[in-house]
Amino acid sequence: MGLLGRLKEGLAKTRGLLAEGTRGLLRPGKAIEEGLWEELEELLIEADVGVAATQRLLEVLKEEARRRDLKGAEDLYPLLKGEILRTLKPCEAPFRLQKERPTVVFVVGVNGVGKTTTIAKIAHRYTSQGRRVMVAAADTFRAAAIDQLQIWSQRAGAQMVRHREGADPSAVAYDALQAASARGYDLLLIDTAGRLHTKGDLMEELKKTKRVLKKLKEEAPHEVLLVLDATNGQNALVQAKTFHQALEVTGIALVKLDGTAKGGILVAIAEELKIPLRFLGVGEGLEDLEDFEAEAFVEALFSEGGATSKASA
Repeated sequence: MGLLGRLKEGLAKTRGLLAEGTRGLLRPGKAIEEGLWEELEELLIEADVGVAATQRLLEVLKEEARRRDLKGAEDLYPLLKGEILRTLKPCEAPFRLQKERPTVVFVVGVNGVGKTTTIAKIAHRYTSQGRRVMVAAADTFRAAAIDQLQIWSQRAGAQMVRHREGADPSAVAYDALQAASARGYDLLLIDTAGRLHTKGDLMEELKKTKRVLKKLKEEAPHEVLLVLDATNGQNALVQAKTFHQALEVTGIALVKLDGTAKGGILVAIAEELKIPLRFLGVGEGLEDLEDFEAEAFVEALFSEGGATSKASA
């Protein structure tokens, strides 16, 4: 199955809500009137496109309808699809390894979003290409987290650096970067504890770890990758804003898209934060991580057929 097919499958629930909903609303024979705009606004917000993005999309559509003197609601459907693509396109920025080894990726996010499995998927992608990948277990608060990362690292074919439970996370990151640099690894993925984004002291610890990495290698980390759970909807946007303010996030991996109808949150993130969208997680397997491509995403989202009916997470 190609990229488009995998995305269609993974976005089935969101398509059932957003694309099928708008297709039903913007159907032939329905006139463009005030009530239509209110229904479209409600539908977009329900799909977690977000208030800011929804308001701008509606403004653009209204202006185009006036400019072109459109009368039928069906004429708005391709305009909506095109405007969503234009919103997402500037954030299309696939992750790439740096020329100088190792590329250091600092992976952050709140509890339970799927950081560990996302790290494993990224590791698997590059070990499959013959690259040497190291994983640092800087989530030292739970022994179970370290053990889980060990299992996933082995499955992905990556080397892992770990300390004892309760060790200083920044020390783990420092040792891992030293080892990866000395041994010529291509990629270093640093796992971190699931941070509740409302806990300021925990954010300070992440900042400390980032500073320690920079002392050893000025360019490090090359990427601050924020993992977001699509099923969290608008709360994912809140998390993104908080982490970005604290750590200057350079890329986002939006995962668990296959389990939710809230994939519209991607539009809200692109509209409000303009942070590069690196990866989409569309399943639980090691292969189920895709580079974000705006055209493929929109095509899969608005494709006809194969979608579920209106679904919830």
